[in-house]
Amino acid sequence: MGKQKTKTVYICQSCGASSLRWAGQCSACNEWNTLVEELISPQKAKEDIWENSIKGTPLPLSAIDSVQEQRLVTPDHELNRVLGGGIVKGSVVLIAGEPGVGKSTLLLQIALQLVPHTILYVSGEESASQIKLRAQRLSFDNDRLYIAAETHLESVVGFFKKLQPSLIIIDSIQTIYTDLLDSAPGSVSQVRESASKLIRLAKESHTPIFIVGHITKEGNIAGPKVLEHMVDTVLSFEGDKHNSYRIVRTSKNRYGSTMELGIYEMQAGGLREVANPSEVFLSGVDDSFSGVTISATMEGMRPLLVETQALVSPMAYGTAQRSATGFDLRRLNMLLAILEKRCGFKMGIKDVFINITGGLKIEDPALDLALICAVISSLHDLAVPKGTVFAAEVGLSGEIRAVNRIEARIAEAEKLGFTEMFIAASQVDALSKTYKQIKVLGVNRLDEVFRQIFSGND
Repeated sequence: MGKQKTKTVYICQSCGASSLRWAGQCSACNEWNTLVEELISPQKAKEDIWENSIKGTPLPLSAIDSVQEQRLVTPDHELNRVLGGGIVKGSVVLIAGEPGVGKSTLLLQIALQLVPHTILYVSGEESASQIKLRAQRLSFDNDRLYIAAETHLESVVGFFKKLQPSLIIIDSIQTIYTDLLDSAPGSVSQVRESASKLIRLAKESHTPIFIVGHITKEGNIAGPKVLEHMVDTVLSFEGDKHNSYRIVRTSKNRYGSTMELGIYEMQAGGLREVANPSEVFLSGVDDSFSGVTISATMEGMRPLLVETQALVSPMAYGTAQRSATGFDLRRLNMLLAILEKRCGFKMGIKDVFINITGGLKIEDPALDLALICAVISSLHDLAVPKGTVFAAEVGLSGEIRAVNRIEARIAEAEKLGFTEMFIAASQVDALSKTYKQIKVLGVNRLDEVFRQIFSGND
């Protein structure tokens, strides 16, 4: 029997669909210029068939023991919260983010802090000496941390068999390649095959693996979409290069909630955990400034008090300018339309600029009332009274609507010393307890809020 020839196929780098001929547009996902030529060796694919692949027998659900998953608890409390209590043994965690945001720093810092455990750190992007310099800057030390500047998957498996580590870190999956495929590292087939082998290694050895993933210019994780389905947990590491704060969000977690998030501050000595984020995102400026309000928002399951700044000025050009940093511009336009239609304020001839301090991007509708009050405060140059906080959504008819987890928001505001909080009137009677340090005010419409806040400043 003659030797089988290598086939040439074109694989979409966006969705992973294959085609025998090149085309400008992928027929599966309709993306343009994503088909890349790859060589497929049938012989190598045949040699990769796992022997004795059928193991064990199916069991009825009643015969399966309910065992709590074992977790590796790290010294990083923010990461433990995001993962649901720690790193589950045998789990595969994918962490993705912008270049330079701090993904490698975070994982190296965790590896250095897990002193009793053996850690294998595989880097395909940095040399061992570069990682050593970064470790010295982090001011941590771990003699059981092993560094491998390697991109060959089979070599990584060999390192694992030799060291038997408690945790493996792969930085990054786009640099890893396997001899089973002839395509280049970072291609859809290489990422899919390498990730599949790493996941099998994690499940069979009960060793957790962290995988760093690149993202595309659109903000999606690079490689096949199936990569996110294969792993157990997907973390997004977000942050602005010009701001020191970083946020870890969970978009998928098979072992915990996807409603948690962790907050860090990037410093010269590494990432510092932010235990009380509300105090960080409040600037503490003089309350006599107009256009500044405080809102009690929710980021996942954590209440977070953020400062909203608004600047309203006469229209300088033929069309009114609208700018929003950290807030949805379309929602801002909607709120300004509500002010003009329902409350009579002439916002169409005003330039409006909105900023959420701290570099955060807030999507919580509870920010609506604080943002509107900041706009009116700047419009009339009247400061919002000191100690006032807001948490309510605004409807299209100008009504004040309820938001979720209101008691957690009130408790956070009370803890930080705020004395007055405006919420929807429908939620006041549903509160399970009374608050002594903070006065909770229920309102039904925007005009009620304006009268209570600004009537004493006229």
